[in-house]
Amino acid sequence: MSDPRADARFLARNAAAVNPDGGLEERLATAAREGRRLRVKLGIDPTAPDIHLGHVVVLQKLREFQDLGHQVVLIVGDYTARVGDPSGRSATRPVLTAEEIEHNARTYQEQAGRILRDDPELLEVRRNGEWLDMPMDAFLRLARIPKVAQLLERDDFAKRYAGQRPISLLEFVYPLLQGYDSVAIRADVEIGGTDQTFNLLFGRDVQRAEGVPEQAVMTMPLLVGIDGSQKMSKSLGNQIGIGEPADEIFGRTMRIPDELTDQWASLLAIDLGDVPAGDPRSRKRALARALCDRFAGAGQGEQAQEAFDRLFRDGGVPEEIAEHALPGDPVLHLPALLAEAFGVSRSEARRAIGQGGVRINGEVANATNLDVDAKDLQDAVLRLGKRRFVRLVTPS
Repeated sequence: MSDPRADARFLARNAAAVNPDGGLEERLATAAREGRRLRVKLGIDPTAPDIHLGHVVVLQKLREFQDLGHQVVLIVGDYTARVGDPSGRSATRPVLTAEEIEHNARTYQEQAGRILRDDPELLEVRRNGEWLDMPMDAFLRLARIPKVAQLLERDDFAKRYAGQRPISLLEFVYPLLQGYDSVAIRADVEIGGTDQTFNLLFGRDVQRAEGVPEQAVMTMPLLVGIDGSQKMSKSLGNQIGIGEPADEIFGRTMRIPDELTDQWASLLAIDLGDVPAGDPRSRKRALARALCDRFAGAGQGEQAQEAFDRLFRDGGVPEEIAEHALPGDPVLHLPALLAEAFGVSRSEARRAIGQGGVRINGEVANATNLDVDAKDLQDAVLRLGKRRFVRLVTPS
């Protein structure tokens, strides 16, 4: 028989907070007395097509609830995505089309399935359009719940209001809609990042107003991106997508600061085994291998590590690189060639050359002479930065 106290302690071990204090243990004990599974909610708005490791933190927590025998309810926010979550935002989110939302929703659901157990008794996937497409009288009843002063207390709204930056009425509605999700699926527990604290706690207010038992709220720390400073986000370009190739997952993981390795391992539930704590480089390599094996397939971590070492430690060139046809001119302007071969701007290309970030057959490109004889580039390997290569070929 499960022990609610022990289960609560295990589930909360790497959480930022559980509200109210003792609430998770109380919900676990109630479910045990009633002989039922907890219903544990996570809502994800499909505002982008791919899931990254930041999403994995909360999805992994759902998986832990499943492993203890509880049912998780993954809500794909096809309706809330139309509004746009204002959490942590300094401006209103851009509006997505219905087609974009539907495409992203299908991708989210498929990728989340790589982490969650696909058992109908342990997983329920819903779209909140099922209940948020409601009659006006039902919406007006809900709209009486929040007070404007209460909404303006949240930090992101307060900053925007003080800075005279616009806040749309729809953004005020967002936490109300997310809270009603908890009513509709009768959530016992809701999971989210620390940036979701206001929305999750507001869900308790909506449940109470609707006569539904209030959920416990578990917030998880935000995973810092590979830049080592800001939360992982596709808009910041510091993410690692779980659908990326193993070489990309390994290489981008190796870019995180050493001091983040153990935090990543804890939040992503990665066991670094017996790798010594005093060897941060080896611990990071173990983390990168484990992430590759988990999301790209068993054995992919070792292969990605070998490719990484060949490329960076041993100064080698990837076994397979794309080809780019040389123009027919006898003299080529290197920034223009880089722009065509790698899809960068000419100014970015010049900057990379000036910083020593461009190599031709392993030799740093001459920053003082940007015009190169075409014959010197035939069958050459052109390298931009550390990880981008093309082989220059003569058009047939």
